[in-house]
Amino acid sequence: MDAAQRLFLEKGFAATSVAGIVDAADVAKGTFYLYFQTKDDVLAALQARFVERFCERIETAVSVAASDSWAQRLDAWMETCVLAYLDEVALHDLVFHQFQPTKRDMKRANPVVSRLTSFLVEGHAAGAFSFVDARLAAVMLFNAMHSAVDDCLADGPEVDRQRLVAAVTDFCRRSISA
Repeated sequence: MDAAQRLFLEKGFAATSVAGIVDAADVAKGTFYLYFQTKDDVLAALQARFVERFCERIETAVSVAASDSWAQRLDAWMETCVLAYLDEVALHDLVFHQFQPTKRDMKRANPVVSRLTSFLVEGHAAGAFSFVDARLAAVMLFNAMHSAVDDCLADGPEVDRQRLVAAVTDFCRRSISA
């Protein structure tokens, strides 16, 4: 997968062939087909790995934040989302903009949003957050963060991270504060 990721990022998804991937990985073509049917399957696996690492990074940051402060934990959650996205923009764009699931329910299946939903439910039960629907609140917060990062990136690769994190965390806090 690492060889495929490197080639996809260097040459582009369309310009990368299975033959190129197996050459770069120094494996037989048959070995590739033991794990993947197509290069689209490799891209889906890269997306899953990206999401897993993204979620691990969030969980680590939230676990370090003050456990008695839901606001600080929310800030840690959103700050980590912003920074993790900015740290891996090219890979993010590859695995999310190139991979286009055809079924709407596949687009809805976002592990980050699912975990954020659970986090919000816990905070709501503790009296720290207020919202009508936890899933929709998570969807809106995640998409607000994502759109804010995209908007800043539209101005170029140099992003004022501190300003962006402050804007996102402030918006998220105000959106669901009890």
